[in-house]
Amino acid sequence: MGCVPSKALIRAVEGLHHARAANRFDGIEAGARVTGWAATVAQKHALVEELRMAKYADVLPRHENIDYIEGRARFDDAGRLTVDGDVFPAAKIAIATGARPHVPAIPGIEAVDALDSTSALELTELPTSMLVLGAGYIGVELAQLFARAGVEVTVISRRGVLPEAEPEVSEALEGYLSEEGIRLARVSGYESVARDSGGVRLTGTGGESFEAEQLLLATGRVPNSEGLNLGAAGIETDARGGIVVDAQMRTANPKVWAAGDVTGRDQFVYMAAYGAKLAARNAVAGEARSYDNGSMPWVVFSDPQVAGVGLSEAQARSAGHEVVTSVLPLDAVPRALAARDTRGLIKLVADAVNKRLLGAQILAPEGADSIQTAAMALKAELTYEELGDTIMPYLTTVEGLKLAAQTFEKDVAALSCCAG
Repeated sequence: MGCVPSKALIRAVEGLHHARAANRFDGIEAGARVTGWAATVAQKHALVEELRMAKYADVLPRHENIDYIEGRARFDDAGRLTVDGDVFPAAKIAIATGARPHVPAIPGIEAVDALDSTSALELTELPTSMLVLGAGYIGVELAQLFARAGVEVTVISRRGVLPEAEPEVSEALEGYLSEEGIRLARVSGYESVARDSGGVRLTGTGGESFEAEQLLLATGRVPNSEGLNLGAAGIETDARGGIVVDAQMRTANPKVWAAGDVTGRDQFVYMAAYGAKLAARNAVAGEARSYDNGSMPWVVFSDPQVAGVGLSEAQARSAGHEVVTSVLPLDAVPRALAARDTRGLIKLVADAVNKRLLGAQILAPEGADSIQTAAMALKAELTYEELGDTIMPYLTTVEGLKLAAQTFEKDVAALSCCAG
């Protein structure tokens, strides 16, 4: 349920931002402020508990052929599954133990009582200042969340904002975050961290020094695989502890499958559910369904949102494609002009030989709800010409995909509205 609390609070502070930005429309003034953060967090918590019961706890009893047992499971030295030390008979096993926030190996880190993506969202009082270590998905989302709530935020990273995204997207988003008052710092490494009466002090290997009341770790997640004694069962793990599985989600042990964050790949709740469904069908029904993430959409709930699917330009070139790209600034999209919010861009990647779409990334206030159209286009193996010819509703963000597709070979500035 980690995704729900963050998105609930992100939506809450969006209201603050929208009120403050209302003056972009002539004749309109508005304002908003936090009057009781504890109440906001309590409302979030109530939603999480409601969904936990409705979508998890109350689901199992509806299935007569499922027994729920609480206990600590691990393999014994003979490779047998045990629960609380007792051998548990199981002909087939699926491991879905998830992942936890990564704690970087920085001298002093264990003594500073740092926040992670779970504990930060449980704070009932807002700190005056915060250091966010890491600028990936989680770091960006939480940094903007707390900054909009009134916290002075500094984001510290070694590779910059969203380093896996297209460089045009990362650069633009970094600028938008900076405009909101978020300080962004790049370091080559971390020397030490310590807490004193004034808060937390982080020192970089280049002599940089950063101070704040709280430190939030957003440096990724680690699979929960240690302690299971996997080696005794012949189950292999990678360098980060992720359980190695084949395309059918089976481990090196032919009786054991694994799915979700514990495999270390595609750490999104919907991909965990997808992988678990495949593992269950393959294990129980003897099917041979294969995991396919070729058209997997991903979203960063920043503002503007970042969403993508398929290959980036660099990935496409590495895969051996002759690549052609299209980059459309959002000020060419009528929806953005009408909303007076042109922050963002759309980038499409295609094969130069056959014009088939290979990937897409969207940076836009409503980008998350538009990326699925690009995902379907990739799944259908459309060319950019076919996407550009697709009928899309006027004054929508998704229309930007059509315009970006047309930009491969046309100057969209020379087209009238809705023209193709």
